[in-house]
Amino acid sequence: MTPATATPMRTRTGAIATPTSEPSIEIAAPLGRRYDEILTPDALAFLVELHHRFGARRHDRLADRMRRRFEIGNGHDPNFRHDTRHIREDESWRVAGAGPGLEDRRVEITGPTDPKMTINALNSGAKVWLADQEDATSPTWKNVIEGQLSLRDAIRGELSFTSPEGKRYEVTAVETPTIVMRPRGWHLTEHHLRFTDRFGREMAASGSLVDFGLYFFHNAAQLIANGRGPYFYIAKLESSEEAKLWDDVFSFSEEYIGIPHGTIRATVLIETLPAAFEMEEILFELRDHCAGLNAGRWDYIFSIIKNYRGRGARFVLPDRSEVTMTVPFMRAYTELLVKTCHRRGAFAIGGMSAFIPNRRDPEVTRLAFEKVAADKKREAGDGFDGTWVAHPDLIPTARAEFDAVLGDRPNQLDRQRPEVEVSAADLIDVHIGRPITAQGVRGNVSVAIRYIEAWLRGLGAVAIDNLMEDAATAEISRSQVWQWIHQDLSTAEGDRITREYIEGLIAEVLGEAERREGDRFDDAAEVFRDVALGQDFPAFLTLPAYTRFLVEAE
Repeated sequence: MTPATATPMRTRTGAIATPTSEPSIEIAAPLGRRYDEILTPDALAFLVELHHRFGARRHDRLADRMRRRFEIGNGHDPNFRHDTRHIREDESWRVAGAGPGLEDRRVEITGPTDPKMTINALNSGAKVWLADQEDATSPTWKNVIEGQLSLRDAIRGELSFTSPEGKRYEVTAVETPTIVMRPRGWHLTEHHLRFTDRFGREMAASGSLVDFGLYFFHNAAQLIANGRGPYFYIAKLESSEEAKLWDDVFSFSEEYIGIPHGTIRATVLIETLPAAFEMEEILFELRDHCAGLNAGRWDYIFSIIKNYRGRGARFVLPDRSEVTMTVPFMRAYTELLVKTCHRRGAFAIGGMSAFIPNRRDPEVTRLAFEKVAADKKREAGDGFDGTWVAHPDLIPTARAEFDAVLGDRPNQLDRQRPEVEVSAADLIDVHIGRPITAQGVRGNVSVAIRYIEAWLRGLGAVAIDNLMEDAATAEISRSQVWQWIHQDLSTAEGDRITREYIEGLIAEVLGEAERREGDRFDDAAEVFRDVALGQDFPAFLTLPAYTRFLVEAE
């Protein structure tokens, strides 16, 4: 397929600039073993086409996000859109629904794509594996490309791994989960690949287009031959316009390699507050490629804090542990999601409880099973068609709760939930009536610093205090601290939450940390200060941390 003609660009003076060269992508990082199997000339040519055709629209959508966040911060609450009411009122349309291998999604396991975790996921017994290149992966150059290698080998039945201790890992399951790959969100960049457009402007590549493009280009045909398909989880969407952008990427990509329109299936995470007001519109724009929606609970909480961080005490949440799935605004969001999905023939997939077992501590394990069982029982009872777990030992617990509701049925799409009525006010009424405690503040500081330290070492999913933490939960922790400081709040014990107070907690956390040669605690504390104690509020902590610490030079 030949490159499209570039649209003329106007300069600041109004003159029309003309293209000066063909667009290109340059590798700006060292090449490890077998990297050439992923970064092939044909794969890079596909990435060039994706960036050439869709890069400018991506920047427009990110500008829309900033504008919307500014409006909410200045008192304009989100609402259901008037200009798309006709989509919501049209009863006739449905989404494409499940592709081959996605008909039963009652238990999905999530995790990063390094070889060991890939093999463990494929042996887990789950119905679906969310192969995560986003919040559960630290986007080091090594993780980005070697994660693609793990997926390539796994899809071809060629993956094995031997640990430094000599333990060998192999895929032994007769039936492996269907792979649904999660590329990075629109906001993230890949600095190790540099795109130059037809006007000679050089910029970092889009993390979304890199992750999607490399996986799709190398594996779509093999996945179809395996009886599955190229399936994706789409993260961090904030509008139906962003969904339309992904749909156009999908349609172009299918045409590019010559597979039927609609072969790709996407499941969208509803994990931002603006997206909760556009669920039907998101489904509509992706309808030829959409399998369902997922209730991304942790990023959703972070999104509420981010958008309302400066709007006064009425929008302040208490300790993170008090923001459960049973508080009213979270119930409103998840019940609306189930109703919306089933009305349009889409699967509703539940979120991930953070509790994980500890094989060395029976009491911790008992509590994890109890908490997860209650969470999954609620989801199955509410009408969800499946759910997430972060640890293989939790799969039987989650499956039992969904088996009890589903029986032999693969889903409960027939449960329409007509009794659910959710207003805009319900979605933003975040009052819980619980205090901020000294323990809650210290917990946020501790979790954020320990997670960031692991992330800087290349680990994206980390067990901390018997909870599975990823980028989303770290975002909650640091954004709560920022909001509590800027709202001039105090703990229930009477301590004002100030920068000085938090600095004292940082010193305590660093003093208690088990330090090792090569650890990144000092860097992690520096990142935390930047994103939690600064006057400005970075939209994502991973943006400055990535640019400063994870970008390698060639």
